[in-house]
Amino acid sequence: MFDFSSDLSYLDGKNVLITGGTGSLGKVITKIILEETKAAKVVIFSRDEFKQHEMVKKFKKYNSDGENRIRFFIGDVRNADRLRRSFKDIDYVIHAAALKQVPAAEYNPFEFVMTNVIGAENIINAAIDTGVKKVIALSTDKAANPINLYGATKLCSDKIFSAGNSYSGEDGTRFSIVRYGNVFGSRGSVLPLFLEKRHDAKIPVTDKRMTRFWITIDNAARFVLRCLDRMYRGEVWVPRIPSTYITNIAKIIAPDAEIEEIGIRPGEKLHEVMISRNSQAVRMNDCYVIKPECMPRKIDWDNVFKGKVCDECFEYSSEKNDLWLDRKDLIDMICDLDLPEVAEWKKEMEI
Repeated sequence: MFDFSSDLSYLDGKNVLITGGTGSLGKVITKIILEETKAAKVVIFSRDEFKQHEMVKKFKKYNSDGENRIRFFIGDVRNADRLRRSFKDIDYVIHAAALKQVPAAEYNPFEFVMTNVIGAENIINAAIDTGVKKVIALSTDKAANPINLYGATKLCSDKIFSAGNSYSGEDGTRFSIVRYGNVFGSRGSVLPLFLEKRHDAKIPVTDKRMTRFWITIDNAARFVLRCLDRMYRGEVWVPRIPSTYITNIAKIIAPDAEIEEIGIRPGEKLHEVMISRNSQAVRMNDCYVIKPECMPRKIDWDNVFKGKVCDECFEYSSEKNDLWLDRKDLIDMICDLDLPEVAEWKKEMEI
């Protein structure tokens, strides 16, 4: 497996803004920047005042001795004027704000369009207008061959950010995208559900054949920061990360429970795909890079990204992955999570 740690000295003296920065990933990225770099300032842009209040308390030590290295901006990516105000004097933007729940998207489609699509356009315009150097946007596996509205809005967002380079000019803001799989132990993953139901006679699984890519939240944060440094313009960065069957996680969490197959939910895929067929992808040591399909000028991509060009029929799927988590890997990943339920589970399993 890959460790995505890298030299972060490029952030020294720089101002970084994170949209949706009060989320799990945003907090980890913020901590890494404040503890491991000499960045001048991190600005958290989000719309939830309570989450900001909680984050202020958690990160107050970084504003001691008058340094004031972390600041907070209440706002919504739907508000273009607010974005422009917050982007003043910012060097780099990490765009993590999004509406993400698949079922909610089906019932509230235009709300997702407003945040995930119109919000993307607002980010691009604000960044160009204020002279931001780089913007890296967070995507999702669901944007590859989308079958639900959430995935469709994120595919639109990816295309919009890639096309943003057409408007910024040769020396203007650069835009690129990061796409990765499920974050292990996050609120949206299956692990909290399995931990909650581990004492039941049955553990629900939508389909016993289902596979997923997995990445730890620390590796996800470090991969984003690594890509922010080496990004060019318009490309999509995809980490090489391992897969496992969902049933493997269930069996480790509740070895005595019966696995109950309940059927795939609307908008859910059997296997995760992060690079669809006919994409122009290059395989590098720790990741894949998807070249942008349309750029305003000719770029020698072979010199920009020195890697192996993937066959046109290549598909990066969790089912066909060449990296897989074994039982020890899964147990180690579970044990590394700082969750009360995990501590209880470890005690019960005598780990």
